[in-house]
Amino acid sequence: MDCGLYIITDEILAPGCSHIQIAKESLSGGAKIIQLRDKRRNAAELFAIAQEIRSLCTQYHARFIVNDRLDIALAVRADGVHLGQDDLPLSAARFLAPRPFIIGVSVGNVEEAVLAEKGGADYLGVGPVYPTGTKADAGPAVGPELIRSIRERVAIPIIAIGGINLSNAGEVLAAGADGIAVISAVICSPDIAAASRKFADLMMHS
Repeated sequence: MDCGLYIITDEILAPGCSHIQIAKESLSGGAKIIQLRDKRRNAAELFAIAQEIRSLCTQYHARFIVNDRLDIALAVRADGVHLGQDDLPLSAARFLAPRPFIIGVSVGNVEEAVLAEKGGADYLGVGPVYPTGTKADAGPAVGPELIRSIRERVAIPIIAIGGINLSNAGEVLAAGADGIAVISAVICSPDIAAASRKFADLMMHS
């Protein structure tokens, strides 16, 4: 999977901004992957939003990933789904959605990373790298050292997540991450497109 700037939409963190608006502005700023994350809306609402973002990602030649909801991802022909350790098991998701459908898995240690790769994950979401208030159940920060340790054991792409900003993104990439997932540093910015562009430029020159 080609990696790049990976933006996660979250309407709670960006009051007044819809998932669609966040996606559109992030894509215009150079985001390569958009993940729709919303644990509050019902399936019908999520489906409608996902359809719009699917269209935007196609327009910008970007990947579209849905968090947790394999059903929504498949229904809108998203590029993939992202699963946490407590979501639908990877083996079940892969049975329902054979490749080239992308399945990403969140991991917090080397053992989970190795198991995810063996189970058929296409990429790993590793973190939180730094302390973050974005996700209440994110757990303690693992630091870039875990990125290095996982990089030594797995071949699939690593997307680092958690507390990443312009000042620390370079060291995360240097530790072996193939991409970075950014939430608050972009979507809480008064200019989402400009914030995305800064990250995209940084990644291009790292």
